[in-house]
Amino acid sequence: MKSYIVGNWKMNFTVGESSVYLHKLSARVHAYRDIEVVVAPSFISLQPLSLQLDRKKIRLAAQTANARDFGAYTGEVSMAQLRGIVDYCIIGHSERRQLFHETDKCVRSAVAAALRNQIRPILCVGETETERTFGETCDVLRDQVLGGFSEVSTEDLEKVIVAYEPVWAISTTSGAKIAGPDDVAEAVKFIRRIIAVAYGKEISEKVAVLYGGSVSPANAGAYLTVPGVNGLLVGGASLIADKFIDIIETAKRVKS
Repeated sequence: MKSYIVGNWKMNFTVGESSVYLHKLSARVHAYRDIEVVVAPSFISLQPLSLQLDRKKIRLAAQTANARDFGAYTGEVSMAQLRGIVDYCIIGHSERRQLFHETDKCVRSAVAAALRNQIRPILCVGETETERTFGETCDVLRDQVLGGFSEVSTEDLEKVIVAYEPVWAISTTSGAKIAGPDDVAEAVKFIRRIIAVAYGKEISEKVAVLYGGSVSPANAGAYLTVPGVNGLLVGGASLIADKFIDIIETAKRVKS
């Protein structure tokens, strides 16, 4: 299975800055057969970057999108409008769930919409510090994984990428801690068990699971060697090209 290194730029960089970053990244990243490098810029940068990038080296992801294809939804961007521009879409990121009140219903509809429009969804799941403290991690992961998969056909299940991002370990979260490899291993094992029970072991082994939460060049190798982890969803470190390139090169070493 491929490894996926996904850089989520969030609400950073102008169109010009995004173009300069992508130029630097393209000059130093090769076309890897076993590693998919993905960047997720803001909406206004997606179209110009799609014309600039070499898709053999780098793919684009949207950071979110509306599940409806078209309609009177001022300010929204749909999966149908992103079709042909992006290959991936991040869905259900904790910031979208918490700050913009995206519900489980919104998330599962968006996953289905992405697949309907030939876009691979990156379904984000993870517990808050409070949920972890009260021993609710397994319940949260079960609800979010099965909820996200609920409108997906059997033949499309393996196209969904799951990103485990414990909210308590995200660097922008107040009082964020670092999730150790053992914490990640336990959660990823449970996520695969959820999928295996619901859809069978064969499917659970085909679904890519990423880790996201304060990923840096210093800890990327430790997370990438966790059994069952197929890549990383990188936040803050992806905003500095040299750091993101270091993480990509770490992934290449681990893969080798």
